[in-house]
Amino acid sequence: MNLISRYIIRQMAVMAVYALLAFLALYSFFEIINEVGDLGKGSYNGAKLGQYVLMQMPARAYELMPLAVLIGGLISLSQLASGSELTVIKASGMSTKKLLLILSQFGLIFAIATVALGEWVAPTLSQKAENIKAAAINGKISTGNTGLWLKEKNSIINVREMLPDHTLLGIKIWQRNDKNELTQAAEAESAVLNPDGSWQLKNIRRSILGEDKVEVSTAAEENWPISVKRNLMDVLLVKPDQMSVGELTTYIDHLEKNNQNTQVYAIAWWRKLVYPVAAWVMALVAFAFTPQTTRHGNMGLKLFGGICLGLLFHFAGRLFGFTSQLYGVPPFLAGALPTVLFALLAVYLIRRQEKR
Repeated sequence: MNLISRYIIRQMAVMAVYALLAFLALYSFFEIINEVGDLGKGSYNGAKLGQYVLMQMPARAYELMPLAVLIGGLISLSQLASGSELTVIKASGMSTKKLLLILSQFGLIFAIATVALGEWVAPTLSQKAENIKAAAINGKISTGNTGLWLKEKNSIINVREMLPDHTLLGIKIWQRNDKNELTQAAEAESAVLNPDGSWQLKNIRRSILGEDKVEVSTAAEENWPISVKRNLMDVLLVKPDQMSVGELTTYIDHLEKNNQNTQVYAIAWWRKLVYPVAAWVMALVAFAFTPQTTRHGNMGLKLFGGICLGLLFHFAGRLFGFTSQLYGVPPFLAGALPTVLFALLAVYLIRRQEKR
């Protein structure tokens, strides 16, 4: 990598990081405003709110990375063009293909950063942030690797998992008397949440502890009254945005074995697989919207158009994912089409720019 290549990549990378930090600050501000309504509920105080927002930042950085690459690239390339540096670089013998290769290296750096955030950092921290918030607001629950733990009167309940259709799996119930002595333990294979708030337990095995013996009984189905609110159990729902590609692969297979609809997770799988490529694509889009000289076109207008295009990509990707579920669009198209369309647009604009 020669001096010019390092100079261009450094200029673009610095601007992209600045753009990312600015977006993170803006998103964090709106998130704090959104979370203020929950302050004071349980033990959810200012410190917990700050911890929640900070732990969500890697997920926000992952979502905003392509947009930051586009805006950072646009600003830095526009600065090079306005100072005639881009003209000098081309006059020194650097072809458009060589310049695109440099831009590809810049995009690849941020694509790798996107993969690192999306696969290892953001999913773990986002899940922990949601668990911390839920445990703080609802003091009688706790979440972890073993599922959800609830305290209900004299009962301690553990639920391993909730499927997308709100079916509970792996329920364990321990009941105590007023002397805090264990009186019985029950285990159910699954449960359905009834409209009145009770649980319809299925395939139950119960052990009742007496003074000198343990009585074991089984039942195919049993209604169990419980005062836990239905929305409290939503903390068990696995959000596709908070999972890595590997976790999504395993979870989709698990849902298929339980006869669950996997389209939402399949779309998220394809989107996460293709999303890092979007960072590379946005580097090309930035070049396509950069005037090669100050004499061609309105630089401010092109810069504004490029930023609007980046915002369109950021919001259209999610909107397309939602609408594709309504119309039965194949998950591959739903997850990959926005990035593919922007890549084709970048190629078209660059080719048209070179013909001038």
